[in-house]
Amino acid sequence: MKNILIEYGCPAALAEKGNLARITAVHKERYGIVSETGEGFAKLKSSVYYNGGAEPFPTVGDYVEIQPNPLGDSLVTRTLPRQSFFSRPDVFLATWEQAVAANFDYVFIVMSLNQNFNLRRLERYLTSAWQSGGLPVVVLTKLDLCEDPAPFICEAERIAAGAAVCAVSALTGEGLDKLGEYLKPQKTIVFLGSSGVGKSSLTNALAGEELMKVNAIREEDARGRHTTTHRQLLRLPNGVLVIDTPGMRELGMWDVSEGLGEAFTDVETFLGRCRFTDCTHQNEPGCAVRAAIASGKLSESRWASYQQLKREALYSEDKGEFLRQRQAKHKAIARMVRQRKKDRRAKY
Repeated sequence: MKNILIEYGCPAALAEKGNLARITAVHKERYGIVSETGEGFAKLKSSVYYNGGAEPFPTVGDYVEIQPNPLGDSLVTRTLPRQSFFSRPDVFLATWEQAVAANFDYVFIVMSLNQNFNLRRLERYLTSAWQSGGLPVVVLTKLDLCEDPAPFICEAERIAAGAAVCAVSALTGEGLDKLGEYLKPQKTIVFLGSSGVGKSSLTNALAGEELMKVNAIREEDARGRHTTTHRQLLRLPNGVLVIDTPGMRELGMWDVSEGLGEAFTDVETFLGRCRFTDCTHQNEPGCAVRAAIASGKLSESRWASYQQLKREALYSEDKGEFLRQRQAKHKAIARMVRQRKKDRRAKY
């Protein structure tokens, strides 16, 4: 008998160890799971996860060790190491990391070809995707509603260096064949995108049947309510695994040093080339960043996005260090202003 865990993406060597499960849904303190005996539910073992327990709380996609209970909810006793995961600062304690999805192969960054298309948001999503350990794929939806998708595709390709960009229509099926290389049995895809971009419609199109409810969007701003009400992992009829979670639309920047490097390779090319090692990239002579902006090799908006995401990441990781750096920056600007005033007075 084939272990159902393998069908849910678990490596065969791991699945054969027994007493293992994959988290398929998160309902507050109760978890949907799939194990070698099939689907079921589980709760966390209090002595392991609460009261100072060291185990990270599991999330959808996680592999966990369990104590099976054929008469009720099993007990989760351990969260296995993750190969990839998305996290965000905890809602109540920003210095705590909260995982929202784990152990996925691809990240489908979903944006629609209407008012939702936003390059700054795409930069944010790409940074998180590269940091996660999954391979990002930009999926531009609602192709059937766009008269000229070429400009959108070109802009996305310019921002998403190293990631594929595919324009698709869940309604007509146009472009879905371009996603074929990622739609493999036992591979896990996580969707990242805001409300109203068509993630549920895309899931249904990939499945070939209606698995998820589709909500209408407001015509005036192309926004909609998020269809998913809890974190869940779905297995499509073709064996592909899809993770959708309402938390994925509100990811904060949490330790994205590697992700920033991948998403902003064009920006980081100029870092470290300034005349002064402590260059603030304001008005210092010999600043490689300012020179690149002046020559058109780097856009001001791109540089601003990079700085904003880096500030957010620093703030989430270390509020104290963020405030110290902000204070130092303000002092440097104040010194520069005072020096300019002195130079101006000296001229007269």
